[in-house]
Amino acid sequence: MDSPLNGASVRTGVPSAPGREGLLDKISELQTEIGQLQEAVVSHAVVDHAIGVVMVLGGLCPDQGFQVLREVSQHTNVKLRKIAEQVVDWARGERLSDEVRVALDNALAAARSS
Repeated sequence: MDSPLNGASVRTGVPSAPGREGLLDKISELQTEIGQLQEAVVSHAVVDHAIGVVMVLGGLCPDQGFQVLREVSQHTNVKLRKIAEQVVDWARGERLSDEVRVALDNALAAARSS
């Protein structure tokens, strides 16, 4: 509420500015959201790279590459992003775990035959 010159209270319809605590809370929320969005962008890029690796390995289209990664994830009970990271690292010369390698071989064979 605002006070005009005669001292009577008048409602102007303009909300009061949030307090310092409210602003700090909002800044914290936005920083958390930015962090989550940045992580999502990185995760998406890793999955895209892994799809590319699988496409080259199997001579597949992008949808099939994603399906292969999804099947490997489901059969190994490992999150898709983690599978994607392992596949990208493997393409760079790292070792692929036996469980993931077998699941990848099986998923590639199934994708090629469909």
